[in-house]
Formats: sequence, structure tokens, C-alpha cells
Amino acid sequence: MTLRSAGTRLRRMNRTPVFALLTAAAISACAKGTPEQQIVNSAAAALGGRDRVLAVKTLLIEGEGSNANLGQDMTPDATGQQFLLSGYKRSVDVAGGRARVEQTRTPNFAYFQGQAPQTQVLGVDGDVAYNIAANGTATRAPNAAARDRRAEIYHHPITIVRAALDPAAKLANARTAGDQRVVDITTANGLAFTLAIDSAGGLPARVVSMSENTNMGDVAIETSFANYQDVSGLKLPSRMTTKTDKYTTAEIRVTKQTVDGDAGDLAAPAAAASAAPVTGPPPANVTAEEVAKGIWLLAGQSHHSVLVEFTDHLMLIEAPQNDTRTLAVIAKARELRPGKPVNHVVNSHHHFDHSGGIRAAVSEGLTVTTHKANAAYYQDSVGRAHTLVPDALSKNPKPLKLETAEDALVIKDDKMTVQLFHIDGNPHADTLLMAYFPKERILVEADAFTPGAAVQPYAANLLENIKKHNLRVDRVVPLHGTIAPFSELVKTQAAKTN
Repeated sequence: MTLRSAGTRLRRMNRTPVFALLTAAAISACAKGTPEQQIVNSAAAALGGRDRVLAVKTLLIEGEGSNANLGQDMTPDATGQQFLLSGYKRSVDVAGGRARVEQTRTPNFAYFQGQAPQTQVLGVDGDVAYNIAANGTATRAPNAAARDRRAEIYHHPITIVRAALDPAAKLANARTAGDQRVVDITTANGLAFTLAIDSAGGLPARVVSMSENTNMGDVAIETSFANYQDVSGLKLPSRMTTKTDKYTTAEIRVTKQTVDGDAGDLAAPAAAASAAPVTGPPPANVTAEEVAKGIWLLAGQSHHSVLVEFTDHLMLIEAPQNDTRTLAVIAKARELRPGKPVNHVVNSHHHFDHSGGIRAAVSEGLTVTTHKANAAYYQDSVGRAHTLVPDALSKNPKPLKLETAEDALVIKDDKMTVQLFHIDGNPHADTLLMAYFPKERILVEADAFTPGAAVQPYAANLLENIKKHNLRVDRVVPLHGTIAPFSELVKTQAAKTN
């Protein structure tokens, strides 16, 4: 052996431990991964291990709980009205992106459809959301519902962590929030979530996704997890609580959980799968019926408005549902009386279906008159961000011009008189206003009386308020249903005494 070869051998021998140490360090770093991967790996380990989580094919969750009456309670911030849930069963095809919920809900409040329990079947299969009625008829739900139901699949520890373990998922923004470690996740199919895990044990604490609400705009939907239990080699939560924005909207108490059980056929029924996608609200159809001189009922679909003509301007009663409906109603008003500006809208009450067009009305410069108890709600509503689905007000910003009424308010000029009264004590809402036209003896109201409805849980209180204010009513112009003589309202109570 030459001196050179011996020296070379010695150098190689001296390098070997160093190389081995560097290699081991690199392998160790890869095993730990990025801070984002570490959070996901901690969650997987806490749930039962990476391999066990990835092996899950189906989840069957049974229990009971409650759903909130979001946007339809007694006041904008009230949360007392609940649908009590029984027979709850959620079946999830984890890999297939399919899910179905079956439940029976019973209102704990005076519901416009009555107090009888209602069975619901709600599902999603890929891009198709569907509902199955009690008679078995399946209908396709709007695309927005499909989007939310697809996201809901991942509002469970197993499904969100499984999705985060997918190499095609994108993880970002690892951080600490209190006693939780947090990571943002974009799934392989492009859905965005935030996962928070318990810093000490690693179990998922909550998952958050963003959605769009006509009234509230961009909203966070958060599901938190508690009371984990051992199920088939996994840790699964037995209590799940969902909030939409600041409102608790669902509470599920799990009584039975099955991993990889028979989920049944979760495919969308043929009638729903073959139906055309529902991309948004239906086109507006606004009909005009002159009820009296200077007063028109603007109907044509489920939610109506009333147009009132004053000497130098026009006023609407109700901006319902959404931009599509309300902007069409405003356009119809301008068509009927093109020489006068529409500059005022009276809101009957805060419920989402009756206030969904308020932002559109504001974008058109209308002053809003509503019950005093709604003032803070509308001030907040007009200021909310609508970036996910930009609406009329986000495209054409205008300040809110607000006028409030408490017990009564008179709007009049030398041509027209409208008296607004609070419908006090009504079990439908604390913020209801009715409009009375003394000369024409016409009453305009929403929800308190719907002519032809099978149940009339709010009509007795409406009659009490009419008597309280000594109103002489000949006709009721409802914002649902058809115009009816006052005698029909009276008959709803006569039927109860017979």
C-alpha cells in the first residue's frame, strides 16, 4: 500500500461517523416534518395512529341533540328557539365524499308549520346535494347547499386529519392560539379549513371553514369536539357543537359510533342527480295588483312586497329574501310610477327571509324603517363583508339610513297616510310591525296571518293587536299568500272554539 492510498483510506475512515451523524439528523428532521406536518401528525397519533386513521372507510354516528332556528328567532340575538333532534344518524363515506343525515326534529316554539315532529333526510354526493321528502321524493338542493355539505364532511376529527395526511393537501400557517396548536389546511379537492388541536394531548379540538350567508355575509362555521371515547382502535368525540358566526346552530350528543360499518347506498337519488344544478335564487317574477288607489301588492312568488305612492315619492313595505327579489321589486315600483323616486322601505321584522334584501335596498339609496329592536342588527348587517359572494351593496357601497319605530309611527303627506304598529306579544317575533291604511281600511302584515294556511299559531295575537289599536280593517294584504277579507282572519279563531 502506498502512502497516498493509506492516507486516503484514513480520511475515509475519519469521515464515516460524521456522514452517519448527518444522515441520521436528516432522517430525523424528515420524520418530524414541518411545523404544519407536526401538528397533523400529532393529531393522527392522538386519534389512534396515522395508519389507523387512513384505513377508515365509513363513519356511522347516531345520537340526539338540537338545531337552532338561525335567523328566525324572537329577536336578532335570541337563541331560545330550538328544534330538538331525535333519531339522528349521520353516515359518511369517507373516501367517496358522500354523506347523509337522517333526523327527526321537533320545535320547542310556536312554529308556523305546527308542532308535529318532522323527519328530514339531507345528503350530498360530490357536487350534488339533495333532500328526500317524507313521501320519498328526492329533489336537488342548491349548489350553495352542496358546497356547505361537502365541507361538513370534514367537520369531524377523522375526516379532517385523514384529508390533511394526503400528500396532495396543502398545509400552512402553523401557530399557537392559547392552549391549542393551529394549522390551515387546503384539501386535495380544494376545500379550505383551519384545524386546532389540544397542545397537551394532540386531540383535535375544533375545525373551521368559511361559508356565505345572504344576511350575514362571510361567516365562519366552527365545529368543536369534546368527550372523546375509544371506538375500534380510534379516539372519537361523543359531543360535537357547531357555531355559525357567533350563534350555536347544532349540538349533537353521540350515543353510538361505528367505524367501517355498512353505510348503505349514499349515492344521490336519480331524480336529484339528473336534475339541473341550482346555481342561485330563481329568477324573480314580480306581479303588480292595485289594491287601492296608490297601493299595489307586488307578488308573483312566495314573498310579497307592497308599494305605496305619496305625493313626491314611493315607499315599499318589505325587501325580502335576497338581492334578486328585492332589486326586481324596486325595478317594478319604478316601472309603475317612473316619475317618482323609491326612497323608503319598511321592514316587517328581522327574520332572514324578510330582511334578506335590506342590503340591496340600501345599495339603491333607500331609507330603512324597522322596529327599534332591530337597529343594531341592521347596522351590523350593512357593515359586514361579503367577499365570498359579492352582493349589491358590496359592489355599490352606500351608508345605512335608518329610521326606527317602537309602539307606533305615522308616515303621511296630503295624499297618503300609513300607520305602523308594533304587533306586541306575538309568538312569531318580538320585532313585528304591521301597516294600516285608515282611509282604505287595509292591513298589511307578514307571517302573523297567512290566508289558507293549515295552522295559524300567530293569528289570535294579531287580532288582539288590531283590537288594541281600534283598527277598522276590511281587507288583509299578507306578505305571504293572497289578499283576504278580514272575516277570514276572524274565522281562524272561530274554528278553535268549535
